[in-house]
Formats: sequence, C-alpha cells, structure tokens
Amino acid sequence: MNGAVLLASGPSPLWYATRAGGTVSLVLLTATVALGVAAAGRYAPVRLGRFEVSALHRNLSLLTLAFLGLHIVTAITDGYAHLTWPTAFLPFIASYRPLWVGLGAVALDLLLAVAVTSAVRGRLGRRRWKAVHWLAYAAWPVALFHAAGTGTDTRLSPQLALYAACLLTVVAAVWWRLVRAGTQADRVRRWATAALLLVPATLVAFLAAGPLRPGWAHRAGGMTPAPATAPAVPHQSPTPQQQAQQDEHEGDDAE
Repeated sequence: MNGAVLLASGPSPLWYATRAGGTVSLVLLTATVALGVAAAGRYAPVRLGRFEVSALHRNLSLLTLAFLGLHIVTAITDGYAHLTWPTAFLPFIASYRPLWVGLGAVALDLLLAVAVTSAVRGRLGRRRWKAVHWLAYAAWPVALFHAAGTGTDTRLSPQLALYAACLLTVVAAVWWRLVRAGTQADRVRRWATAALLLVPATLVAFLAAGPLRPGWAHRAGGMTPAPATAPAVPHQSPTPQQQAQQDEHEGDDAE
C-alpha cells in the first residue's frame, strides 16, 4: 500500500526520462548542426584532420538519434499524453498538443531522412545526398519550437537559458561560416542573415505570447485527463499527492 501511495504522489520515472531525453537530444542536435555549419567544406579547422571532424560529426548525429529514441519510447510508454507510434512519425495527429507534438514528428522525419540517405550515400551520389543533408539544418529550428511549445519546463529559467545557449551556438556557427566565406557567397549570405534574425525573433515572440503566459497548457491542447486510480467521490478536493502529480505534469499552466 505504501508503495502505491508513493507511486501516486508524482509522475512516473518515464515522465522525467522523456523530458531529459528531449533536452539532451536538443543539445546534441544543436552541437551537430553547429559543427556541420562551422566546419564543413573548405572551412574546416586547420588544426583538426578532416577525418576527425567527420567522425565527431557522425558520432554526435548517432547520439542525437539515440537520445531521440529514448525520448520517444518513454513518452509513448508513460501513457500520460496518450501518444502512439503513429503520432511519433505522422505530424499533427496527436491529441496532446497536436501542433507542437507534430513539429517533433516533422523534425524526426527530417533527421531520419538524413540518416537513411547517409547510409546509402555512395549509391545516392554526393549531389543528391547533400541536398537531403540540408534537411538536418531545417530540423533544428523545428525541434527547438517543438521543445518550447511542448515542454512543461519552458517557463523555468534554466530551460530558457538552455534555449538561448542553443540559439547563440548556431548563430555563432553561421556567423563564422559567413565570415570565412568572404564576398564569394553574397546570395547565401543574404538568406543566412535573414534566417539569423528571423529564428531568434520568432522564438522570442512565441515565448512571450505563448508558453510564458498563464494558461498555455489549455491553449496548446495539453489538458489530457489522467487515468483514474480510484473511484471518484463527488465534491471531493484532490489529495496533496494528486495535486502534486497534476502540477508536475502541467506545471507550465500554474497561475
């Protein structure tokens, strides 16, 4: 009986594993994208061998997919958000925060496309592979908005600092690449500069109008009822343990 009370007093370990896996995946994806931008092509650091840079980039990519798998498996197994395997791959069909969970599915599909084409790079050809490889760069802002819109920790200062660090890392990498490119890539420079301004500005505006305001869980479609663990008693207030569990799952909706 005591063990059952302890389990009911808060979210399951799977809930924490889901949040941790998602956060680590975002950090690793940021590092992968930043390295790919800053050290690609002829702009690779002269103090590092080409093989070393490629190996580091590949290992970061594999780690990203590994933690992303942990994030997905634990989210589905936990059962609180009622996610299924189709919702992990098919965008915008989830009942829990459909738009923001859907962005996570989009990011996953993009990364899987990059991983699959990288495995058959020799047969695909460098030109086609490189065109698909650019999808990894598109997956990063999609994943960032997925994390900000879905994560229940978004309103916490450490999480906001993490998002800011991810933004600054990628911005610094793109800035470095543009500086090294000189005047030979004016067209690319204009598009990249626009992206450098657009993504941070859009994220800040979204955070200010959405997750940082009270009631975001309701507006995002995140009010998934928890399964009943005991017969309902009319007009009975929730116990402290039940209230703690609800607050933990929907902490970003506390007012």
